[in-house]
Amino acid sequence: MVRKFENKDLDAVMNIWLKTNIAAHDFISENYWQENFEPVKKMLPDATIYVYEENHIILGFIGLSESYIAGIFIDTNFQSKGIGKALLDYVKKSHTGLSLQVYKRNSRAVSFYLRENFVISKEQVDENTGETELVMNWENMF
Repeated sequence: MVRKFENKDLDAVMNIWLKTNIAAHDFISENYWQENFEPVKKMLPDATIYVYEENHIILGFIGLSESYIAGIFIDTNFQSKGIGKALLDYVKKSHTGLSLQVYKRNSRAVSFYLRENFVISKEQVDENTGETELVMNWENMF
């Protein structure tokens, strides 16, 4: 079930955020994610967040700032089970276009977004990590 984030979800969401980032970005120091944990935790409630929940357990979430997807994060034990697609489909219903940035070396995520009809509009370097990231966009064609 997809539902709007509630403050009581913060610890579960942040746990998923940290574990997923470390697992998906083995090319970036674990310290980078740990150092950004508290700043992200403070900013998170200001974003629009939807969580995917089964049996009262949060398995993933999507964070948005207007039509910009700050990230889709799925518990590492539940990836490739349609949760990311369900979250993305949920927000696509209320947007005519979406954009995001994804690390080029995160090939699983890049493949996922390409499958979901996002197109790469440009490449740039993330100043914080020095890694190449792709700017991707999706537009509702219906």
